[in-house]
Amino acid sequence: MDETKLTERGRQTRQRIIEATGEQILASGIGGTTLDTVRAATLTSKSQLFHYFPGGKTELVREVAAWEGRQLLAAQEPEIHDLGSWGSWERWRSGLVDYYIGRGRWACPIGSLATQAAAVDAELDRTVAEGMRAWRSALADGVVKMRATGLVAGVADPERIAVSILAAIQGGLVLSQPERSAWPLEAALDSALATLHDAATTSDDAE
Repeated sequence: MDETKLTERGRQTRQRIIEATGEQILASGIGGTTLDTVRAATLTSKSQLFHYFPGGKTELVREVAAWEGRQLLAAQEPEIHDLGSWGSWERWRSGLVDYYIGRGRWACPIGSLATQAAAVDAELDRTVAEGMRAWRSALADGVVKMRATGLVAGVADPERIAVSILAAIQGGLVLSQPERSAWPLEAALDSALATLHDAATTSDDAE
Protein backbone atom coordinates (compact mmCIF):
# COMPACT_ATOMS: atom_id res chain seq x y z
CA MET A 1 0.00 0.00 0.00
CA ASP A 2 1.21 3.51 -0.86
CA GLU A 3 1.55 5.15 2.56
CA THR A 4 1.87 8.59 0.99
CA LYS A 5 -1.84 8.45 0.23
CA LEU A 6 -2.74 7.97 3.88
CA THR A 7 -3.60 10.67 6.36
CA GLU A 8 -1.45 10.98 9.47
CA ARG A 9 -4.19 9.24 11.45
CA GLY A 10 -4.30 6.51 8.83
CA ARG A 11 -0.53 5.98 9.05
CA GLN A 12 -0.76 5.75 12.81
CA THR A 13 -3.55 3.18 12.61
CA ARG A 14 -1.66 1.14 10.05
CA GLN A 15 1.49 1.20 12.19
CA ARG A 16 -0.50 0.21 15.28
CA ILE A 17 -1.80 -2.83 13.41
CA ILE A 18 1.72 -3.80 12.30
CA GLU A 19 3.10 -3.52 15.83
CA ALA A 20 0.24 -5.46 17.40
CA THR A 21 0.60 -8.20 14.80
CA GLY A 22 4.32 -8.37 15.49
CA GLU A 23 3.65 -8.97 19.18
CA GLN A 24 1.14 -11.69 18.36
CA ILE A 25 3.54 -13.45 16.00
CA LEU A 26 6.26 -13.31 18.65
CA ALA A 27 3.91 -14.90 21.18
CA SER A 28 1.94 -17.34 19.01
CA GLY A 29 3.79 -17.69 15.71
CA ILE A 30 2.49 -16.94 12.24
CA GLY A 31 0.06 -19.85 12.34
CA GLY A 32 -1.40 -18.74 15.65
CA THR A 33 -1.95 -15.19 14.41
CA THR A 34 -5.13 -14.54 12.47
CA LEU A 35 -6.88 -11.46 11.17
CA ASP A 36 -9.54 -12.03 13.82
CA THR A 37 -6.98 -11.97 16.64
CA VAL A 38 -5.41 -8.86 15.12
CA ARG A 39 -8.81 -7.19 14.87
CA ALA A 40 -9.51 -7.97 18.52
CA ALA A 41 -6.14 -6.64 19.66
CA THR A 42 -6.36 -3.43 17.63
CA LEU A 43 -10.11 -2.80 17.83
CA THR A 44 -10.30 -2.52 14.07
CA SER A 45 -12.86 -3.84 11.62
CA LYS A 46 -12.32 -6.32 8.82
CA SER A 47 -12.82 -3.57 6.27
CA GLN A 48 -10.16 -1.45 7.98
CA LEU A 49 -7.66 -4.28 7.89
CA PHE A 50 -8.18 -4.85 4.19
CA HIS A 51 -8.09 -1.11 3.55
CA TYR A 52 -4.58 -0.90 5.00
CA PHE A 53 -3.49 -4.37 3.89
CA PRO A 54 -5.35 -5.35 0.68
CA GLY A 55 -3.31 -8.54 0.49
CA GLY A 56 -4.69 -9.72 3.81
CA LYS A 57 -2.61 -11.65 6.31
CA THR A 58 0.16 -12.38 3.80
CA GLU A 59 0.80 -8.68 3.16
CA LEU A 60 0.47 -7.84 6.84
CA VAL A 61 3.04 -10.43 7.93
CA ARG A 62 5.47 -9.22 5.26
CA GLU A 63 5.10 -5.68 6.55
CA VAL A 64 5.72 -6.91 10.08
CA ALA A 65 8.94 -8.63 8.97
CA ALA A 66 10.23 -5.50 7.23
CA TRP A 67 9.33 -3.31 10.22
CA GLU A 68 10.87 -5.68 12.78
CA GLY A 69 14.10 -5.74 10.78
CA ARG A 70 14.29 -1.95 10.79
CA GLN A 71 13.38 -1.76 14.48
CA LEU A 72 16.00 -4.27 15.48
CA LEU A 73 18.81 -2.32 13.82
CA ALA A 74 17.47 1.00 15.12
CA ALA A 75 17.44 -0.37 18.67
CA GLN A 76 21.19 -1.03 18.38
CA GLU A 77 22.05 2.50 17.37
CA PRO A 78 24.46 4.18 17.55
CA GLU A 79 26.81 1.36 18.53
CA ILE A 80 25.86 -1.00 15.69
CA HIS A 81 27.51 1.41 13.27
CA ASP A 82 30.36 2.36 15.62
CA LEU A 83 31.90 -0.98 16.59
CA GLY A 84 35.46 0.26 16.25
CA SER A 85 36.59 -0.11 19.88
CA TRP A 86 36.25 -2.59 22.73
CA GLY A 87 34.14 -0.03 24.56
CA SER A 88 31.66 0.23 21.69
CA TRP A 89 31.29 -3.55 21.53
CA GLU A 90 30.60 -3.68 25.26
CA ARG A 91 27.99 -0.92 24.99
CA TRP A 92 26.41 -2.71 22.05
CA ARG A 93 26.24 -5.96 24.04
CA SER A 94 24.66 -4.26 27.08
CA GLY A 95 22.17 -2.38 24.92
CA LEU A 96 21.12 -5.53 23.09
CA VAL A 97 20.53 -7.44 26.32
CA ASP A 98 18.41 -4.55 27.58
CA TYR A 99 16.47 -4.43 24.30
CA TYR A 100 15.42 -8.03 24.70
CA ILE A 101 15.41 -8.83 28.40
CA GLY A 102 14.84 -5.36 29.85
CA ARG A 103 11.72 -5.01 27.72
CA GLY A 104 10.50 -8.52 28.37
CA ARG A 105 11.09 -9.73 24.82
CA TRP A 106 12.17 -13.30 25.40
CA ALA A 107 12.54 -14.07 21.72
CA CYS A 108 13.98 -12.35 18.66
CA PRO A 109 11.24 -11.21 16.24
CA ILE A 110 13.45 -11.75 13.19
CA GLY A 111 14.78 -15.04 14.50
CA SER A 112 11.26 -16.27 15.20
CA LEU A 113 10.10 -15.29 11.73
CA ALA A 114 13.14 -16.93 10.17
CA THR A 115 12.16 -20.35 11.52
CA GLN A 116 8.69 -20.08 9.99
CA ALA A 117 9.01 -17.93 6.88
CA ALA A 118 10.30 -20.50 4.37
CA ALA A 119 7.29 -22.77 4.88
CA VAL A 120 4.81 -19.91 4.68
CA ASP A 121 5.81 -17.46 1.96
CA ALA A 122 8.87 -17.21 -0.29
CA GLU A 123 8.75 -13.41 -0.37
CA LEU A 124 8.50 -13.29 3.41
CA ASP A 125 11.50 -15.61 3.56
CA ARG A 126 13.47 -13.17 1.38
CA THR A 127 12.48 -10.21 3.56
CA VAL A 128 13.58 -11.98 6.73
CA ALA A 129 16.83 -13.07 5.07
CA GLU A 130 17.53 -9.47 4.03
CA GLY A 131 17.02 -8.34 7.62
CA MET A 132 19.41 -10.97 8.91
CA ARG A 133 22.00 -10.10 6.25
CA ALA A 134 21.81 -6.41 7.12
CA TRP A 135 22.40 -7.24 10.79
CA ARG A 136 25.26 -9.61 9.99
CA SER A 137 26.81 -7.05 7.66
CA ALA A 138 26.76 -4.35 10.34
CA LEU A 139 28.51 -6.65 12.82
CA ALA A 140 31.04 -7.73 10.20
CA ASP A 141 31.76 -4.07 9.41
CA GLY A 142 32.58 -3.61 13.09
CA VAL A 143 35.15 -6.40 12.94
CA VAL A 144 36.64 -4.78 9.83
CA LYS A 145 37.01 -1.51 11.76
CA MET A 146 38.74 -3.35 14.59
CA ARG A 147 41.17 -4.87 12.09
CA ALA A 148 41.78 -1.51 10.43
CA THR A 149 42.75 0.12 13.73
CA GLY A 150 44.95 -2.81 14.72
CA LEU A 151 42.85 -3.87 17.69
CA VAL A 152 42.37 -7.34 16.25
CA ALA A 153 44.58 -9.33 13.91
CA GLY A 154 44.11 -9.10 10.19
CA VAL A 155 43.37 -12.83 10.02
CA ALA A 156 40.11 -12.34 11.98
CA ASP A 157 37.24 -13.33 9.68
CA PRO A 158 34.51 -10.66 9.91
CA GLU A 159 31.76 -12.81 8.39
CA ARG A 160 32.43 -15.85 10.56
CA ILE A 161 32.61 -13.78 13.72
CA ALA A 162 29.39 -11.95 12.81
CA VAL A 163 27.61 -15.25 12.17
CA SER A 164 28.80 -16.70 15.47
CA ILE A 165 27.50 -13.63 17.31
CA LEU A 166 24.10 -13.86 15.63
CA ALA A 167 23.89 -17.56 16.43
CA ALA A 168 24.75 -16.81 20.05
CA ILE A 169 21.98 -14.22 20.25
CA GLN A 170 19.34 -16.58 18.89
CA GLY A 171 20.47 -19.51 21.01
CA GLY A 172 20.92 -17.38 24.12
CA LEU A 173 17.37 -16.07 23.83
CA VAL A 174 15.99 -19.60 23.52
CA LEU A 175 17.74 -20.52 26.77
CA SER A 176 16.84 -17.27 28.54
CA GLN A 177 13.13 -17.64 27.85
CA PRO A 178 12.35 -20.57 30.19
CA GLU A 179 14.75 -19.18 32.81
CA ARG A 180 13.21 -15.71 32.61
CA SER A 181 16.71 -14.46 33.18
CA ALA A 182 19.31 -12.56 31.15
CA TRP A 183 22.27 -14.74 32.12
CA PRO A 184 22.00 -17.39 29.36
CA LEU A 185 21.90 -14.67 26.68
CA GLU A 186 24.78 -12.83 28.35
CA ALA A 187 26.82 -16.03 28.61
CA ALA A 188 26.18 -16.87 24.95
CA LEU A 189 27.15 -13.36 23.84
CA ASP A 190 30.31 -13.39 25.97
CA SER A 191 31.30 -16.73 24.45
CA ALA A 192 30.77 -15.43 20.91
CA LEU A 193 32.64 -12.19 21.59
CA ALA A 194 35.51 -14.22 23.04
CA THR A 195 36.32 -15.11 19.43
CA LEU A 196 36.89 -11.44 18.75
CA HIS A 197 38.94 -11.00 21.92
CA ASP A 198 41.03 -14.03 20.99
CA ALA A 199 42.06 -12.17 17.85
CA ALA A 200 43.12 -9.09 19.83
CA THR A 201 46.54 -7.66 19.13
CA THR A 202 46.52 -5.31 22.15
CA SER A 203 45.27 -5.35 25.71
CA ASP A 204 44.28 -1.70 25.51
CA ASP A 205 40.57 -1.41 26.17
CA ALA A 206 40.47 2.32 25.69
CA GLU A 207 37.31 3.88 24.45
